[in-house]
Amino acid sequence: MKATPRLEGKVVAVTGGANGIGRETARLLASLGAKVAIGDRDGEAARRAARELEGAVLGVDLDVTSAASFAAYLAAVEAEWGAVDILVNNAGVMWVGPFDAEPDAAAERQLAVNLMGVMRGVKLAAPAMVARGSGHIITIASASSILTTPGEASYSASKHGVLGYLKAVREELRLSPVQVSVIMPAVVDTELAAGTGTGAAKLLQPSDIAQAVLRTIAKPRFEVTIPGYMGPLARLINVLPRPLREFIMRTLVPNQVSQADLRAREVYEAQFGTRS
Repeated sequence: MKATPRLEGKVVAVTGGANGIGRETARLLASLGAKVAIGDRDGEAARRAARELEGAVLGVDLDVTSAASFAAYLAAVEAEWGAVDILVNNAGVMWVGPFDAEPDAAAERQLAVNLMGVMRGVKLAAPAMVARGSGHIITIASASSILTTPGEASYSASKHGVLGYLKAVREELRLSPVQVSVIMPAVVDTELAAGTGTGAAKLLQPSDIAQAVLRTIAKPRFEVTIPGYMGPLARLINVLPRPLREFIMRTLVPNQVSQADLRAREVYEAQFGTRS
């Protein structure tokens, strides 16, 4: 039997929550009684999502690239419902294409949102959780945290950075009651992944990731891969000789330089000024 955590009255902050994984996570947790604050760069989309979802849901403007904006978001949540029990770092952006064709602005944006955004959230939320004696920080990273994906060089760098950062933070917090988790899914059917290949793994849905968040709340683990076999497989492959390791990785992991449909990504990437 799957464990369902008691979420009634728990205060949950979800970044990048207006669409995709964030919205589905907010919907699921709110349906189980949590008070969920959706933070999003598109504040109106966040408020619209809050109106459309059932339960206690709040929509708030949030730019994770700004420490002041992130602090104001958490302050708004606390003013409305009290201290944040669970922070879900979900906001992310991705540029796809050959590494030498990537505009500097695209690389800088990915690092600012995907890596620095997570770091800001952890720095702002964790100390209060430690002082209070409870809390859980869950970050939605990517299989790119542990795999090599051609065509997503800067995105992979940002997600490798997230995993490395959280490993260090978790060690610093090991004697505290605060839980730190990182969820690393394969390709998910969202705007971010529009036009990309999935490799050997099946295309995931936002609901798959939301369910993983729920399971992680119920039974905290640090590293969670989706599909579950991906983590153990990556560790196994890494002990093989390099030629064999690289052959297997090329078989399993999509090469987005050759497989991605860049036309299908134009609308998404134009939102962030990441397609030259």
